[in-house]
Amino acid sequence: MNQAPPTHAGLRHVALFVHRLEECVAFYTQVLGYHVEWHPDPDNIYLCSGSDNLALHRRAEPAPDHGRLDHIGVLVKAADDVDRWHDRCTAANVTIVAKPRTHRDGARSFYCKDPDGTVVQFIHHPPIAHTA
Repeated sequence: MNQAPPTHAGLRHVALFVHRLEECVAFYTQVLGYHVEWHPDPDNIYLCSGSDNLALHRRAEPAPDHGRLDHIGVLVKAADDVDRWHDRCTAANVTIVAKPRTHRDGARSFYCKDPDGTVVQFIHHPPIAHTA
């Protein structure tokens, strides 16, 4: 393990169990702009933004409020984009968890919730913003 690991393109796929599948699909497609890539059956939908992949799998019961996942992040190119996304989410009546702010490291972000309660962070992180 003395050698550096091979390079990779970062975390580009997330799979979520959701109780309110249809509402979550609407959130990710209508508010965030994802498109349906594959809908193999009524309980599984795969979405794509063009740079990542999000799988939504129906869960019969709501997930507990505090699981292993803290939040997922959506990377944006510019700090001002964070505020534009905040305005869009607010206009769509999305639950805002934390308003936009600039962090010590120069990143800017805000947090909201999808219809099933998963926290989504919109973030401009300067060292990787060029990959957005």
